[in-house]
Amino acid sequence: MKTNKLSFNPFPAINTKRLLLRRLLLEDAPEVYFLRTDTQVNQFVKRPQPKNLIEAEQFIAKINQGIDNNENIYWAIAIKGSDKMIGSISLWHFSENQKIAEVGYDLHTKLHGKGYMSEALRAVLNYGFKNIHLEQITAFTQKNNLKSLQLLRKHRFLLEEGRVDESNIENAIFSRNKPVFNNKSK
Repeated sequence: MKTNKLSFNPFPAINTKRLLLRRLLLEDAPEVYFLRTDTQVNQFVKRPQPKNLIEAEQFIAKINQGIDNNENIYWAIAIKGSDKMIGSISLWHFSENQKIAEVGYDLHTKLHGKGYMSEALRAVLNYGFKNIHLEQITAFTQKNNLKSLQLLRKHRFLLEEGRVDESNIENAIFSRNKPVFNNKSK
């Protein structure tokens, strides 16, 4: 039986220069509903969509239960000075040995191109590699999602040539290994 070494208690809120990555709250239901149903946000994503705010609240409860059970970590992204959720970023699908996890993210379309997701991803990569000692972080993104492809490449993710997402053949699979730090002085 797998022993879970992951612990997301207390919840690891992350501050960046412009953002607060915080725990998802029930009050975020309208934003969750929007992000999971908006045609433009979901143009390249295959995922269940809530039919109403009640289902968005149920999604929040499910996510928070997964965090409480140390199965996944999911941050609501908010601009500092405002508590309003503008997007999300998560680490999930942990490998059996908890050395590999998948990153997933979404962002309100009105905020694309401002560097918010790049800032959030940088912080989550740092958290994943330094705090929970992941050896690799993967990302599955639709082959035509140019903004996501650009984001992943900017953060040194490499395309896994020949690897296929059996649940969505339109996805490309990227991965980034833990950086190796050379402590030798020159």
